[in-house]
Formats: sequence, structure tokens, C-alpha cells
Amino acid sequence: MQPLKILNNVQKARLIHALFIHEIPAFLEFLEAQCLIIEDNREEIKQEWKQNLLTADMWLELSEETARCLKKFRKGLRDSSSVFSDQLFFGYGAIFMNHQLQQYVENNRHSDPKFKTAVDLFINP
Repeated sequence: MQPLKILNNVQKARLIHALFIHEIPAFLEFLEAQCLIIEDNREEIKQEWKQNLLTADMWLELSEETARCLKKFRKGLRDSSSVFSDQLFFGYGAIFMNHQLQQYVENNRHSDPKFKTAVDLFINP
């Protein structure tokens, strides 16, 4: 196994999924709800956007792509570390997904306390 600091987002997501597969269904439900909230609040998000890394339109696009992926790969995302990581954490999607993972654990949605530790270890810089 490679050192943690040289793993890319896809590799880190694959590890999180493999280690905490029991957390993934609840996280995917949370993620789906977040995508719906974002879709329902598009105009408000655009008006209040202050993020410099991405534009509001890019954030909305990443949310839409995530929602499409959730519909298309539902069972695979839940059951396969490869599908989960390859489909959701590739490219700019990793920015959106890392944020959603952080929101999930910060709002204490997780059932396993070690999941928060894993997100902190693998996702947070």
C-alpha cells in the first residue's frame, strides 16, 4: 500500500468504502437529499455564492452530475468500492464529494464514530 500522502482522491474514497461499507447506504441517502436541496435552491445558491475555488454554476453542475450518478449506479455505489470511488471521486467531483462527506460527519449522521476519524484522516488536509 502507498503512503497516505500520495494517495489520490479515488484511492482514498475506495479505502473509506472498503473499511466502512456499513456506512455507505446512509451516506448515499444523505448525498441524494443534499443534491435535491441544492436543486431546489439553485437561485439562492447563485446569489449567495462566495466560494473562490469553484463558481456557483460549477457547484450546481457537480451536484447534478452526482444526482445522475446516484440514479444510474445506485447498487454499485453501495456495494462496490471501485464503482463508488471511480464514479463519485474522479476529477472535480472529488471537491463536491469531499465537502459532502465532511457535512455528513459534522452533522453526526454517521453511526460508527470511527467513520468520522477516517474522513478526517483521508479527506481533510
